[in-house]
Amino acid sequence: MNAPQLSLPASLWAATAPAGPATPALAEDKQVDVAIVGAGYTGLSTALHLAAGGTRVCVLDAGEPGWGASGRNGGQVIPGLKYDPDELRKQFGGERGDALIEVVGNAADEVFDLIGRHGIDCDASRNGWVQPAASKAALRGIERRAEQWRRQGVAVELLDQAAVARRIGSSNYLGAWVDPRAGSLQPLSYARGLARVATARGACIHGHSRVTGLAREGSGWCLTTAQGFKARAERVVLATDGYTDDLWPGLRQTVIAANSFIIATRPLSPELRESILPGGEVCSDARRLLLYFRKDAQGRLLLGGRGPFVEPSRQADWALLERSLGSLFPQLAGVPIEYRWSGRVALTQDFLPHVHEPAPGVSILLGYNGRGVALSTALGRHLAARLSGRGEGFPFPVTRIRPIPFHGLQRFYLGAGIAWYRLLDALL
Repeated sequence: MNAPQLSLPASLWAATAPAGPATPALAEDKQVDVAIVGAGYTGLSTALHLAAGGTRVCVLDAGEPGWGASGRNGGQVIPGLKYDPDELRKQFGGERGDALIEVVGNAADEVFDLIGRHGIDCDASRNGWVQPAASKAALRGIERRAEQWRRQGVAVELLDQAAVARRIGSSNYLGAWVDPRAGSLQPLSYARGLARVATARGACIHGHSRVTGLAREGSGWCLTTAQGFKARAERVVLATDGYTDDLWPGLRQTVIAANSFIIATRPLSPELRESILPGGEVCSDARRLLLYFRKDAQGRLLLGGRGPFVEPSRQADWALLERSLGSLFPQLAGVPIEYRWSGRVALTQDFLPHVHEPAPGVSILLGYNGRGVALSTALGRHLAARLSGRGEGFPFPVTRIRPIPFHGLQRFYLGAGIAWYRLLDALL
């Protein structure tokens, strides 16, 4: 992972999350079965499930558990992918498509099952996901999505314009569908909870231990940290997602590391809390450049969306979100913004997670395209099963590392794409 550029105390999540477990830097050479680079949800879920099966595992991170986007996301636990069931069957075929639909459709279950089974204190709530549409074209799209998941047995609900206004407290949308499988959590608390459980199962987690070298050594691998200490392992997992660097050649160029920006209001008055998402759902709309929002356990309203490509450096970087907040919820006029932060999302060209095995003993899993809370937790378990030989096959195909052409122009790609999508969202 890249060296930290934004300390956790700058985020709301560090201010409200319980302290994490001690994760001292690697201070001596170590021999394990599996070494994992990255202590986000992917790395922690993989470590937890490996350690529970008796595998000796260590996790190395440049920061600390949850330092990256796993601790800075919007806390929405939403199942599924960008693609709906019919599209997944078309892409992957009937049998594999059905298996993949089951995995992604049940991904939120895995999160809440882990939380319940291990007593993770992270303000978990499961009141569903509302996806509203601001245009007729988007409304037709979510109606098709709802019907496809209904055929999968999900008790979906469709809302008309009046019903969605009551449900979310904004009159900006024409309709919505509701997915009852989804929910919310405090993301940094969840990451720290996974770290505690993994540590209790025997995993070793070392923060402030950036891996600067990865080399074949005999039949295994040797990872060298910035401090010069080494971890030797039979297998290595790279789980760095939006903070991927050049540790493995070409990997950084396979994703676009986009910033997702979030603002949080001061805790709302009881009257305002009742006027916005009174049922406690999470919400992300059907725009190309979506807005997502929910209330946290303290009654703040959180609103997130895309912002500038570069790391934020001034309050004005969140100005577009603040304007969007006023447009969606005019009843919040005068309510101050209490926190602003951002985290990197790894976007892939095909909008699917990628799993690579570029050399014997090396596994790479990344690219959640904004659905990382549920997907990374679920796929971490599947990766652990694959590594330990207990799995029946990974849900996604193992693919070659394919750098995005002209990746050095990713700022141009993203900037131009954001401008184009904003225009389309405004016109349709």
